[in-house]
Amino acid sequence: MTDTLIAIISIFIGMLGAILLGVIKKKYTMGFTGNTIAGIFGSIFFIKIFGRLGFDPMSIMKSGDINYILFSINVLVSLLGGALGLIFTKLIVTKINKVD
Repeated sequence: MTDTLIAIISIFIGMLGAILLGVIKKKYTMGFTGNTIAGIFGSIFFIKIFGRLGFDPMSIMKSGDINYILFSINVLVSLLGGALGLIFTKLIVTKINKVD
């Protein structure tokens, strides 16, 4: 696996986290497309912020092999980032719609 493939997997997991949260909690859903976009940006945002702790794609592949512990942390942070990205996006959209 390469750094790029791990980054793409992380983004996909974030997207999946947002879609699953939308399915489980109907209150936070913004439709499939909205959930997908919020999950992608939430995942990227969380990995960029928390990846500095050592579980970014480059750190996972540092030795040339996959560090599965760091990869699993990366997947969990991506999943959480996608779900939280959807929650924050839904809160912002709700606040904007109340102003009108």
